[in-house]
This record gives sequence, structure tokens and C-alpha cells, in this order.
Amino acid sequence: MTLRTTITRADILPMDAFIAQRKEARARIVAIKRDRRVSLGPHATFYFENYDTMWWQIQEMLYIEKGGEEQLADELAAYAPLVPKGSELVATFMIEVDDPPRRARVLASLGHIDRHLYIEFGSEKVYAVAEDDAERTREDGKTSAVHFLRFPFSATQVAAFRQPGSRVLIGCDHENYGHLAVMPETVRASLAQDFA
Repeated sequence: MTLRTTITRADILPMDAFIAQRKEARARIVAIKRDRRVSLGPHATFYFENYDTMWWQIQEMLYIEKGGEEQLADELAAYAPLVPKGSELVATFMIEVDDPPRRARVLASLGHIDRHLYIEFGSEKVYAVAEDDAERTREDGKTSAVHFLRFPFSATQVAAFRQPGSRVLIGCDHENYGHLAVMPETVRASLAQDFA
């Protein structure tokens, strides 16, 4: 299978064709996403992206908002860059707290959390690099609930990560959110396919 690292206009289905296969496509994407998600601590989740998840995001936004060609350019600009390019993992990191007052307190305590997220395996530790589309922490220290992250890997790190059964940890060393989780083997195996 060829690794797909870009989404272009040619990849996007006309709306009638998408609607005709939306139910089947949704089932396929749900199955893919199940093996690309890791919870960290009580409030945070990594949703690892790939060509399929970003293609679905674009198609769904067009389906929901019905903005046509004008909207398509914006969706491609927003989501196509989040497809891994073959030597990295890409994740949407979300801080999810249902209660609004509590959410505000949690986010206020997690300034620059994006600088403290990492994947560890063997003797390797790969820290996240935040997308530079916008600063996600305000001057008062409150962070955003959503962060877009890249984990850049060297060739040696790719080889180590791809080893079946490798013990992979995902963590945060922020002073107010120190958590560590073991990445399930099904997730590691799925993410290993993001490397060329």
C-alpha cells in the first residue's frame, strides 16, 4: 500500500458521490480512528491523524456546512497540512472537560502544555512540535483546548518505533499535568504505518 501524504482537490469527492457512500465511509473511518486514539490523564486525548482522518474531516465539513468550492479551499488549507509526511506522527491533542467553569480553571493552569508532550520508546524521547498557525497560550497563561502537534522522528527512531511489540509511552511533563500512558500495541501498529 502506498503511503498518502497529501490531500488535493482531486481527492475530494463531489457531494452527491460522497453522500452515496457516506455511511460506508463513516464506518471505515470509525474503525481507523479507534486505533489512533490515546487518553492521557483525566482530561486529555491524543487523536493521531493520517490521510484518511483528514480526508474525512474535509468531506464532513463540506457536507455539514455546504460551502461548495469556496469552502473547499479553506478546508484544504486547514486540514491537508495535518497529514503526516512520512517521517512524523501528527496528532490533534484535546483537553476535554465538560463543566465550563472547571474547564476554564484547568485550561488556565496548563499554559504552554504543547511544549511538554512526548512519545517515549526504548531510549528515545520525541517531543511534540506545535503547529505554528497560532499561539495556543494566551498572555494570561490560559491554553487552548485544542492543539495540533507534530512528532518529528529520525530514521533510527522510525525503525525503533516500527518494531512489533515495542513498548511505547506517551506523556506530559507539565508541572500541572504530569501523566504517562502506555500506548496500546494496536495503536502503535496503526501509527507505524504513517512512516514511509
